[in-house]
Amino acid sequence: MSTDIDIHEYLAEFDDIPGTRVYTAARARKGYHLNQFAMSLMKAENRDRFKADERAYLDEWPMTEAQKQAVLDRDYNRLLDLGGNIYFMAKIFSSDGLSFVQAVSTMTGMSVEDYQAMMVAGGRSPEGVRSIKANAAAGGTVEKGTR
Repeated sequence: MSTDIDIHEYLAEFDDIPGTRVYTAARARKGYHLNQFAMSLMKAENRDRFKADERAYLDEWPMTEAQKQAVLDRDYNRLLDLGGNIYFMAKIFSSDGLSFVQAVSTMTGMSVEDYQAMMVAGGRSPEGVRSIKANAAAGGTVEKGTR
């Protein structure tokens, strides 16, 4: 019996978890400039420049057009798909005056109150669909971005 594991096959299994994006090295490489942009917002002068002309500030960064548009749209799920790290994305929503709970609730399609109540009650249930592929085979509708 071989103990050799194809790392790419192993990591690809993470993409089958509904509502979850595992932050892998490949995702980190993909989102490097996006995350650097987000980290730049830690400085007040950069936040001011970003707020004054978001597009111009984004154009200073070698990000993809899709990443820039997702920032402009404040589409946090898309940003995660494009290599964003949630802790770096927090710099964006904090710049908008949103709390972590407010921003993350938008990613779930839940109200802030419902999201907060779910988390206080212990979070998302581990019961139910645990695989995007299995759900699709069963005729379900759980997509990658659902939370």
